[in-house]
Amino acid sequence: MDFIYNDAGRAAAGYKGRAGDCVVRAIAIAAQKPYQEVYDAINALALEERLRRGRARSSARTGVGRTTYERYLRLVGWEWVPTMQVGFGCRVHLRAEELPRGRLVVRLSRHLTAVIDGVIQDIYNPDRRGTRCVYGYFKPAQSHREAEK
Repeated sequence: MDFIYNDAGRAAAGYKGRAGDCVVRAIAIAAQKPYQEVYDAINALALEERLRRGRARSSARTGVGRTTYERYLRLVGWEWVPTMQVGFGCRVHLRAEELPRGRLVVRLSRHLTAVIDGVIQDIYNPDRRGTRCVYGYFKPAQSHREAEK
């Protein structure tokens, strides 16, 4: 799959060093939102959540839990499309021909990445030569796309 290096504007926002911010980067790239806007919104949502025993609070810098980013994406008008079910194995891989065109936030094992029209946009290429399994992806909801027109 083709790959373009894209930090989603993280460096321009003044952030340095390593971080576990793939959620913020993927959303900022796919949704065409400023990195800082997504960063702040994710942290605000995380503060509203009730912590479960043994779980750390989501953090835009060190890692965002699934419920936090799913809630954010639904709030901004994106919908989840599952590509994998328990007991069926991997049917969709991180390959251009196996994903739809458009702007996607793709969920992989322990990582989210942005895919735009079959091109990965991230700080590294996570495709594992086309063998990386896709658990599902978020795409703009139909009603949200029609409102933008």
